[in-house]
This record gives sequence, C-alpha cells and structure tokens, in this order.
Amino acid sequence: MDSAANPKKAVPTPEQDTAWKNYVEDFRGAGHETVEWIARYFNNVADLPVLAKVKPGELLDALPASAPELGESYAAMLSDFDRIIMPAVTQWNHPRFFAYFACTGSAPAILGEMLAAALNTNGLHWKTSPAVAELETRTLDWLRQWMGLPAGWFGIIYDTASTSSMHAIVAAREMVAPEARREGNPPGLVLYTSEQSHSSIEKGAIAVGIGQNNVRKVPVDADFRMRPDALAAMIEQDKAAGKRPFCVVAAVGTTSTTSVDPVPQIADIAEKHGLWLHVDAAYAGAAAIVPEHRYILNGAERAHSLVVNAHKWLLTPIDLSVFYTRRPDILRRAFSLVPEYLQPQGDPRAHDLMDYGVPLGHRFRALKLWFVMRYFGREKVEALLRSHIEWARRLADLIDADPRFERVAPVPLSVVCFRYKGTDEDNKAIVDKVNASEKFFIAYTVLHGKVTLRLAIGNLATTWEDVHEAWKLIQGAVST
Repeated sequence: MDSAANPKKAVPTPEQDTAWKNYVEDFRGAGHETVEWIARYFNNVADLPVLAKVKPGELLDALPASAPELGESYAAMLSDFDRIIMPAVTQWNHPRFFAYFACTGSAPAILGEMLAAALNTNGLHWKTSPAVAELETRTLDWLRQWMGLPAGWFGIIYDTASTSSMHAIVAAREMVAPEARREGNPPGLVLYTSEQSHSSIEKGAIAVGIGQNNVRKVPVDADFRMRPDALAAMIEQDKAAGKRPFCVVAAVGTTSTTSVDPVPQIADIAEKHGLWLHVDAAYAGAAAIVPEHRYILNGAERAHSLVVNAHKWLLTPIDLSVFYTRRPDILRRAFSLVPEYLQPQGDPRAHDLMDYGVPLGHRFRALKLWFVMRYFGREKVEALLRSHIEWARRLADLIDADPRFERVAPVPLSVVCFRYKGTDEDNKAIVDKVNASEKFFIAYTVLHGKVTLRLAIGNLATTWEDVHEAWKLIQGAVST
C-alpha cells in the first residue's frame, strides 16, 4: 500500500521532545520572573525619573549593530532590558506624569494583553477567531452602556484615535459622495473642524485625498469651543462657491484645553446640510461614565460616529481606540472588499471585522478592556474619574489664589491650563525647571498666542499629594 496515501502522524524525536519541553520551561521561569519585575515596577515606579535620562542616539549606540547568530538566554535579555532599555523609557505609568493626556497600563489589562499575545489569534472574519469578534462586540456594548450612548450603536476597535477618525472621514465621504470608492474623490469635498481640533483630523483628510486646503478650521469662542454661527456661515459660503461639504468633526475634550464643542447646535447644522457628524471624544468621552458629567455627550446621540480611547483615561495600555457609529451599513459599504480566499460565513450573526476598516488583521485588543471592566467595575472607574476631575478643580482654585499666575481656560475635566504672568520665555523656563527635577513631567501649549502651562491628571496611582507637589514646584520655579 502506498504510504503517501496513508500518512502516519509525525512523532517527535526524543531530541525534539526534550527541546520543546526546555522551551516551555524556559518560558515558565522567565514568565514568573517577568511578572515579579512588573510587580516591583508598580511598587517602585514613583521613585524613577519620569523623563528618560539619555541623549539622542545613546540607546542606539549601546545596542549591537547586528542580531546574534546564536540564541541567548532570557536572563541575558532581562538583564539588558534593565541596564540598557529602562534608562531610555519615559515613564508614562508614573503617577507624576502630567504631560499630554496621562494614562495607565493597569495590572488586569497587562494580564489580558499577555493572554492575547499567547493566543496570537487574528480576527480577519468570524471563523478565524469567533472569540475576537464576539468578545469585542459585547465589551464595547458594555462600554456604550456605561457612557450612556444609544442602544444599537455599532462598535469596533482600532489602534488609535487618528485611525478611528480617518475611518469616520471615509464613511462620511461614502455617505455624501459614494462614487469616490470607485472613481476617487470628486472635486470640492470640504471637511469642517475646530481650529482647536487634534491634528489627526487634518492628517486623516490628507490620507484619504481630501487635501489640507479642503479642511476648514472653524473659529472658536472665548472658551475654545467651536462657534456654530461661524460653521454655518462657512458651509453656506462654500456651497455658494460650488463646493461640496460632507463632514464636520466636533470635539468633546479638545487636545489643549479639553473644551467641549456645542454638539447639539453643530448637529442641527450637520443635519440641515446632510453632513456626517463625527465626535472626537478620544480623551473626554470616558468622563461620561460619571453621572454628573454625562452632559458632555449631550447631542452625541445625533452624531454618525464617535471615538473614545480606552488607552487614555480607562486604565488600558496603548493601543485601544473605540469607534462607534450608528451607521455601520455605510462604514461597511465604504470598506468591505472580500476576495475569494476570505469568503465569510453565511450566518447573519457571524461578525466579520475585516469589513469595517482598512486593516485586514485584527488583534484581540478587547480582551484587555474586558479584564479592566470586570476587575475594577463601573463603581471604581467612576470614583477614579471623579477624583481626577475634583483634583483639577482644586488645583485651579490654588492657581486662582496666586496673583502671579492666571488660568487661561475653563477646567471642565482633569486638565488645567494656566500661565505665569510673564513672558513666553519665563513660562518655558518653568516647564524646563519642573521637568529637570526628574520628579514630574508637564508640557505646554499655546493659547491666545501665549505659551501656557498644561497639567493633565489621569493615572491610576496619582494622588492629590502628587498634584499639590507639582504645583508647589511650579511656584518655586518662578524666577525672582
């Protein structure tokens, strides 16, 4: 009988069996050691310098120019991680990291990330990993409920808000100019966003061929919120000039000041002119979990899409950006392209993630958010967010009480924008002195043409004492 017609199951040789067992045991030992390292890091991160203490190119020069010919031990790698890599790490998990939008890679999320990496599953369509598709659907619906968004909204996870907002722009184009999918962008498409909006909106327009010249920056009011009257006037002017308005992006929590655009009025205008309304709530959307701050999403139920980043204020390590839309049919129409080798299931409950975006591959990101929501529960998440917002207001009161300083923007959430009543150079010098202390990391922005200090609260381990110490150091950094 032909042995090829009756293949026998391959049996590993003793050498292969021993090698595999050694491989697993090496992992077991190094895994325990790595978890211990992470636990020590959690306990000691507050004692580390917040900012990396290296010069450009220093880490690069410390690493071998070529990869090893022979494998090395976990012990050697972990030793080099401590000795070479860690000094070049800016500690985003530090409780005194107050720059940009502070964030947390929490313990349950790290465990979820470990399991996702071990499974190494890829949710192309439902059959390639039912767990990826269905856990994502359920977890994002839990988050939708926490935030008070309407039932029936569709959710999908992308990597960052930049990607999420780019998908919103493509969906908007599909709704207003569906011919663009086959023929490319028709002339005259125009997108509107606040002059305070994140640069990712403009980048998204560049990426999909809308062009920078067709992104209109709408003026803001004294509190840095988009002016609906200016938006309406710009749309009317563009339509009169033969342009084709198709999308408006409102911000719930602008990057510099966390101001909240008047979404209900913007929605009125978008509906009048048949525009897709996208809400960028990448940072601030999480605050809607707190009942007394649910108002920040007023009007968002009328939006076509919304983004909130779990990796900003929801205790989840980067990257995990949640994109919601009430028009998944349009999103799918914009992106679905199924080759023969990826024919999906016929079952209507089989959820094929590949149909709703540019990426074909889809990581098991939902697992870490599921771990976070189950471990902390809504009650603890709500309490944490409420504390951060309260501390920001307490800091604002301290700033208002010091005649040398002035607040430059309202404090609706957990970011405070203020400045020393001196020159731009004086304020930059304060930032440099505070950051040189190695105890804190703050940043600055420019508001009303002036350099403005910006302190963002958002880490799980941060306390009021950390915030208060930062303020005292800022006061002491003033040149006398």
